[in-house]
Amino acid sequence: MIRTSPDPGDARLRTVFMGTPGFAVPSLASLAGVVEVTLVLCNPDRPAGRGRSMASPPVKEEAVRRGIPVFQPEKARHPDAVARIAAEAPDLIVVAAYGHILPKSILDIPRLGCINVHASLLPRYRGAAPINWAVARGETVTGITIMRMDEGMDTGPMLYVREMPIGEDDTAETLFSKLSIVGAEALREALRKLREGTLDGTPQDAALATYAPMLKKEHGRIDWSRPAGEIRNLVRGMTPWPSAFALHAGKTLKVLSSAVAAESAPAGEPGEFVAFGRDGISVACGEGVLRLRIVQPEGGKPMDAWAYAQGRRVATGERLS
Repeated sequence: MIRTSPDPGDARLRTVFMGTPGFAVPSLASLAGVVEVTLVLCNPDRPAGRGRSMASPPVKEEAVRRGIPVFQPEKARHPDAVARIAAEAPDLIVVAAYGHILPKSILDIPRLGCINVHASLLPRYRGAAPINWAVARGETVTGITIMRMDEGMDTGPMLYVREMPIGEDDTAETLFSKLSIVGAEALREALRKLREGTLDGTPQDAALATYAPMLKKEHGRIDWSRPAGEIRNLVRGMTPWPSAFALHAGKTLKVLSSAVAAESAPAGEPGEFVAFGRDGISVACGEGVLRLRIVQPEGGKPMDAWAYAQGRRVATGERLS
């Protein structure tokens, strides 16, 4: 159970919120409606876009809109950051996609502990990119786990769990949006249980743990020797970043949308173009055929795969790396 029960008469718990991307915005909005958020921590502003102008994280924009003070340390474990959080004397710290493992010096600050909104059904997909890896590995169910934080990486007791299906056409991008809403709802329900003193923790079974490491560009590289269904899942899981990709004629070709070909296609070596049509380019895989629907050539914009094939006079027998 969370470390201590709140005072039943305390309707506005002093709370510090920690989060950075758009996924965390609904959780902040939900939290601000039921507690007193005295401080928001997020990552520093970063250069973005072609002009590389400085851009604020979505959570910062939401906090500023709500008039909540914002603090943006490079590292949460820096003594100055720890001191800034401690100065708030928070009852509770809530974390959603902050991207930092909190040290004991922060975990020990709030009297009610630190809770995290994690986008997977723990203990599966601990780590930085649970949504991407759940899709890339072909899962059909995911969800939100509200957990009490400890010094490990997503290893603390589970406090509240909400499941949701992963649709056949879902990508990591569509799931980010859906799970951000589910996360906010789960957080609100967990806080209700906290006030009632019924927020019990269930230890995770470490033997069932899987991991979702931080994404790197190389994770999107397509291995055409894999089955077509696995490659399609990779395409879905790597959308919008880093994108699944291969090399064609020595240049990067991103695959943004694809489908497993239902009908039989001419045999070919993995990575070989075996058929063309207005519904896409068919590529032989280690098992089955993948139809590329939307692609993005190096230095270009997303385009219909048929248009790509026509514009570059792609012929059967050519290969993708």
